[in-house]
Amino acid sequence: MKITVRYFALLRERMGRESEVLTWDDAEPTVGRLRGHLADRDPALAAFLRGGPLLVAVNREYAAADAVLHDGDEVALFPPVSGG
Repeated sequence: MKITVRYFALLRERMGRESEVLTWDDAEPTVGRLRGHLADRDPALAAFLRGGPLLVAVNREYAAADAVLHDGDEVALFPPVSGG
């Protein structure tokens, strides 16, 4: 299946890109498993992608780790933002 992954804020900077179209075949394609897949691909961000405080939206709606992904979905990853 193909999904579009969009990166925001710190993740965008560290990934070096704003988005990518990812071809990903998984028996149980969930948000949590996608985070694990991305972490395996980029060990420098593994701790952050696996268990860090990351907000995830699927097709512009916030999604939990067990949300099932489908072909053509857009997944956005938002790290926590702080400021004043």
